[in-house]
Amino acid sequence: MGQFESLQALMEMGGHGLYVWLSYGIGAAVIIYNVVSANMAKKNAETRARKYIRRQELEG
Repeated sequence: MGQFESLQALMEMGGHGLYVWLSYGIGAAVIIYNVVSANMAKKNAETRARKYIRRQELEG
C-alpha cells in the first residue's frame, strides 16, 4: 500500500486521518454541489428561453 503498512494505517494517517478524510469529503461535496447547481441553472435558463420564444410567437 505504498507508504502505509495496512488499510487501518492509511485511514488513520498518523493521527491526521480525520482531518484529511473530512477535507476530501468536503471537497467532493463542493464539486458535486457545483455540478448539480450548474445543471439546474442550465435547465432553468432553457425553460425560461422556451417560454419567452413561445410568448413571442403568440404575440406575432
